[in-house]
Amino acid sequence: MKNKNVVVIGAGPVGIAAAAHLIERGLKPIVLEKGKNAGAAMLEWGHVKVFTPWKYLVDAAVERLLNKTQWRYPDKESMPTGRDIVEQYLIPAATLTALKNAITYEAEVIAATKTDLSKSSSKGRDAAGYSVHYRIANGEQHSVHVDAVIDASGTWYRPNPIGLNGLPVPGESENQDLIRYGIPDVNSQRSEYEGLRTLVLGGGHSAINVVLDLLKLQENSDHTKVHWGLRTNNLEKLLGGGLNDQLPARGELGLAAKHAIDSGSLSLLAPLKVHRLTRQGSALKVHLSVGGEEQFIEVDKIVVSAGFRPDLSILSELRLDLDEIVEAPSMLAPLIDPNVHSCGTVKPHGVQELQHFDENFFIVGMKAYGRAPTFLMLTGYEQVRSIVAELAGDHEAARRVELVLPKTGACSTKRSGNSVVQENAEAPSACCTPSTAETTACCG
Repeated sequence: MKNKNVVVIGAGPVGIAAAAHLIERGLKPIVLEKGKNAGAAMLEWGHVKVFTPWKYLVDAAVERLLNKTQWRYPDKESMPTGRDIVEQYLIPAATLTALKNAITYEAEVIAATKTDLSKSSSKGRDAAGYSVHYRIANGEQHSVHVDAVIDASGTWYRPNPIGLNGLPVPGESENQDLIRYGIPDVNSQRSEYEGLRTLVLGGGHSAINVVLDLLKLQENSDHTKVHWGLRTNNLEKLLGGGLNDQLPARGELGLAAKHAIDSGSLSLLAPLKVHRLTRQGSALKVHLSVGGEEQFIEVDKIVVSAGFRPDLSILSELRLDLDEIVEAPSMLAPLIDPNVHSCGTVKPHGVQELQHFDENFFIVGMKAYGRAPTFLMLTGYEQVRSIVAELAGDHEAARRVELVLPKTGACSTKRSGNSVVQENAEAPSACCTPSTAETTACCG
């Protein structure tokens, strides 16, 4: 595929890495980024510090491009915030290197298809290229025709709802003004939480970050009440890897949360099932069960940190090979099953595990993991290195493993500016996004 064009959807860490590898291989990347800058989604959790040192966050091909500029590698042992990663790594890569002419910003992809072929059309399908349709800021729609597509759009914009069945609970959609998803910046938005009652839902370290930030507000306002709802009653899942963990800070957030529960400053509701929400003036009445016993609480805000799922709607006319449970590529799914694996136990993988029925189309990064929360950024970098080698015709390099992971937890997130903090995102492995799932998750 020498001299061919490849669309990369998303200019996050894995998308930027894919583009850098494409340039090195003599292929032309066309990066379509929904936001106004590289790493736009990461800025939405920019206040969160990952437990992943810089040495696990910089892709080798991107580093080689940056080394041709005045860029300086941050302290390799320090742990940045999401904003640090964007401002000190992604934006320099996107603006100072050969990537600067490859990225179109405020370009929201609305569909990727085989050129002039629907999903049901087979004649000439293998020889056909791809058409990627996108919308720019003024609402105009455009299309680009390419030889391959790498979808690195992530999952941040599709958070899981409250319901245990994967659906919004009754009253959730109608009360969005009182519900936040992901990891809100409690400290900078303190007026929304201080002196109020907040229910945090989720069993990952993203949820713990939110809980501990709320407890910090509670120290200065006795009227600030914090409830934490977990699907299961197993706090041990939130602890780190102990002596076997090569990332020493992992687990501290879980320990801090346990201390708050033991001291009585945090109300733990577990195992919890939310049945419905009803409006009570400016507050919400939450109808729920704890351990099977029905009850209700009234809160002013709900924060849902319950993980994410991929948006597959833009791929509806492509022939995908996805696992029905995890919604990851079928060959990858057994390797990332969160019932078996944590982020540190997922083996490095590449083009062979990421193939679909339509050739030269790939889903990478966190989106490749579907609903599994075990993603590590380093793993995403290995994915795109392998895929780009395959597209360039270097089949040996594509099948060679060039990644060695830390033993257990390259996974984590940590509250910026606090002494106690924690795990997973995006994993010390790296994190593209913080963990929010009710497992030993990594990058949510």
